[in-house]
Amino acid sequence: MQPRTRTILTGAGLTVLLALAGCAGTRHEGGTVSAEQTPSGTPATSAPPASAAPTGSGPTPSAPAGRPSRSHVPLPTLRPPTGPPRKPTDARRANALAGRINRGGDGPCYGLVTDDGRQYALHGIGKGTFTVGTTVRVTIGPADPAADCGPGIPATIVDISPVV
Repeated sequence: MQPRTRTILTGAGLTVLLALAGCAGTRHEGGTVSAEQTPSGTPATSAPPASAAPTGSGPTPSAPAGRPSRSHVPLPTLRPPTGPPRKPTDARRANALAGRINRGGDGPCYGLVTDDGRQYALHGIGKGTFTVGTTVRVTIGPADPAADCGPGIPATIVDISPVV
């Protein structure tokens, strides 16, 4: 029971201390304290006593154990954009495609339509069987001039895999 009493008293004492520290840092209009605001028996003056050293903003509480202290430096902010970006902002490999097979089978020719509506005529020997409607990820290379796989942008399949 004894440790709990100490904790409550310590918490209560800390609360009073912080409240007093907050009052000590407040400024009154004109920098002076009126007679009504002065505790009894203390003369009202406009300057601090000669023995008191100016501290600026008053006492600063320390950070609790295990937590870093808060910085007084403001966080950096971004300026508002001046317009849309001139180039794409996402890094994307030029030879990587994703889309749906629209001409499938067991190869070597496949048709692929990407999300932006581009049609590709892909050629790849021994790359597997893909049915129409299968979503795939494809790495392409330069087109084989000897292969004619129908309408679309011609390309050779380097790697193809279904998207699960």
